[in-house]
Amino acid sequence: MKILTNLLRSGVAALAIASAAGAAHAQTVDVPLIESGSSLLYPLFNLWVASYSAEHAGADITTTSTGSGAGIAQSTKGLIQIGASDAYMSDAMAKANPTMMSIPLAISSQAVNYNLPGITNLKLSGPILAGIYEGKITMWNDPAIAAANPGVNLPNHVIVPVHRLDGSGDTFIFTQYLAASDAGWASTLHYGTAVSWPAIAGEIGAKGNSGMLSAAAANQYSVAYIGISFADKAAAAGLGQAALLNKTGNYVLPTEDNIAAAAASVANTTPADERVSMIFAEGANAYPIVNYEYAIVNSQQPAAAMASAIHDFLTWAINEGNSPTFLNQVHFLPLPAAVKTLSQAQIDKIQ
Repeated sequence: MKILTNLLRSGVAALAIASAAGAAHAQTVDVPLIESGSSLLYPLFNLWVASYSAEHAGADITTTSTGSGAGIAQSTKGLIQIGASDAYMSDAMAKANPTMMSIPLAISSQAVNYNLPGITNLKLSGPILAGIYEGKITMWNDPAIAAANPGVNLPNHVIVPVHRLDGSGDTFIFTQYLAASDAGWASTLHYGTAVSWPAIAGEIGAKGNSGMLSAAAANQYSVAYIGISFADKAAAAGLGQAALLNKTGNYVLPTEDNIAAAAASVANTTPADERVSMIFAEGANAYPIVNYEYAIVNSQQPAAAMASAIHDFLTWAINEGNSPTFLNQVHFLPLPAAVKTLSQAQIDKIQ
C-alpha cells in the first residue's frame, strides 16, 4: 500500500499546477465532443462524463465503446475528437500523423480470467498462455500447467481459449506480454491491436470486454483476457483470476499494490511523447500486464472552441478525474506526478 499511497499523494501535489495551466482555457459551452474506442476505458469515461457534465454547464460529450483500434483510426481521420485506447500509437502511425498525440489519462491493467469449477487459485505464465493460444497446450492438466500448479486437481478437459475479434488495445497489451515472455510468440505472431490468431478447435472470438466476459462465463473450461475495469463483473460471473508470472519469476495477482509497483518502475523513464510499454515491468511484485490508458488526440483542432473544450475536459480528467472516487470503481490507479506533468504538457499543445 505504500507505493499506492505515494502515487496518490504525488497526484494531489500536481493538481494545483495542472489546474492553473487549465485556467487559461475557459470552458466553451455547447461544443459537442465525441469519445470512442477502448472498452476497457469506456466504464471510466462514463463516470467522468457524468460528473464533468454536472459540473460544467453546456458540456456535450458522447461516449461509445468500439475498441481501441477503432478509437485510434477514427481519431486520426478526424471523425471523433478523443480516441480512447489501451495502446499508444505505433511508431509508423505516429510518423504518418505527426500532429496526433498519445496522452495517458490513468493506469490500468488486464486480468487473465478462467472458468474452472472448484479452482480458485490458478497460476499461469506467458509461455503457458502462448502455448494455449497457439494450440500447443490443449488440456487443462497439461504437464506445463500442472508444474506451475502443484497440488491443484486440474481437470482432464480441453481448454477453450477466448480472444478478441475487434481491433483491441486489450489484445495489444496481452500479446505484448506473450511476446515479452515467449520467444516463439515474439518471432512468429508478434503483438498488436489485431493478430492472426492460430486456428484452434473450440476457440471463441468475442467483441469488446463485455463480449469476452460473456463468452468466458458461458463456457466452462475457458480462459480469456479481460480488462481490469470488468473485474467486479467477472467475479460476479464466477470467473477466477489467474496469478501471472512476472519478470522476476514471481506469480502475482492484479492487486492495487502490484499494479502500482509496475507503474512506479516506469514512471520516471516515460518519454515526452508518453508512448511506452509497462508490460513485464521490473520489480519483485510488479504485475506484468499494466498499461497507460490513452487519449489519442489531434493537437491541431479545426476551431479554437473545439480545442478549448478538449483541453479543459482532459485537464479535468488527469486531475479531478484521477481521484479514488472514480478510479476505485474501475480498479484503475492515478497517474504518478511525473507522468501527469508530461500529460499536461501534451494537453497544452491542443490548439
